[in-house]
Parts: sequence; C-alpha cells; structure tokens
Amino acid sequence: MHETVKAEEAWIIDDTRAQISKFEKKRENLISILQLIQHRHGYLPPESMKHVAQHLGMAVSEIFGVATFYNQFRFHPPGRNPINVCLGTACHVRGGEVILENFERKLEIKAGQTTPDREFSIDRVACVGCCALAPVAVVGETVQGKMAPSKVEGILLGFQIEKEKERKRHESESN
Repeated sequence: MHETVKAEEAWIIDDTRAQISKFEKKRENLISILQLIQHRHGYLPPESMKHVAQHLGMAVSEIFGVATFYNQFRFHPPGRNPINVCLGTACHVRGGEVILENFERKLEIKAGQTTPDREFSIDRVACVGCCALAPVAVVGETVQGKMAPSKVEGILLGFQIEKEKERKRHESESN
C-alpha cells in the first residue's frame, strides 16, 4: 500500500472519531453520521464503520446492513480522477457498455472500484444529460462525447503524460 494512502486512511479514522463524538449515542443518528463520513471522505471506510458501531452500541453488521440498503453510500474510496460512464438509453444503444469495458480493462478495475493508487475510479451512471453526444463518459468534470474505444486509451495516456510532466517539474524544482 502506498505511504500516502496509509497516511490518508489514518487521518480518516482520526477524523471519524472526532466527528462522531459530536453525536449523541442514539441509533437514530446512524444515517446522519454515515452521511457526514461520506461527505467528508467520499466513501465509508470499513474501519470508520467499526467506530460508528462502537459509538452507537450497535453491531458492525447492523451498520453495514443499513449502509448497503441505500445506494447513496460508497464503500470504496473515489479516485482523484473519477470516471463516470453513461449507460442511459442513448449511450447504451450507441455502445456505452463497450466504453465501460474498455476503461475497466485499461485500468484493471471494475465499475464501482478504485485503482490501488487511488488515481482513478469508475462508475456506471444512468444518464448525464448529453444524449446527443452518446456514448458519453465524464472524466473528472470534463464531458467526453462521441466516445470510441480508441478514445479511452487516449484519455488515460493524457493523464500519464501530465503525471510525468508533474514529476519532472518536481525534480527540477528540488535540484
């Protein structure tokens, strides 16, 4: 596991403890606590859920049961570069599933997952409202319309190039 990921996870646990201590130890606070954790960190880490269970005097399985009931909660950290592939009707008909499969293959993760370095996450979405541009993927905040399998590789290559430029910039600044 990357050192930055370990540090981030430790910070999330400390933050979770601090935030849940502001809530009374009542079961009816569960959803509010989960929403707060998700809002602050983008997902519900398993370790945080254990602390919520302790705070509320509930079983961890009860916390997971409630959290998994609602589709608003994520259980994997979002990537720094989230990728949402539209699978609404227009995108589905024009090959949205093939675009999703290409992102999954190139990044070696499935929809709903995040790469181990937390650089990318992939999600399938129902509609992004750009049907005339179908098939569509939203990469970060940029709408990528008229997607083709070859565009997937180009988008990811663009991120690699930018990351390499950033690395070289840091090297030249530190020398």
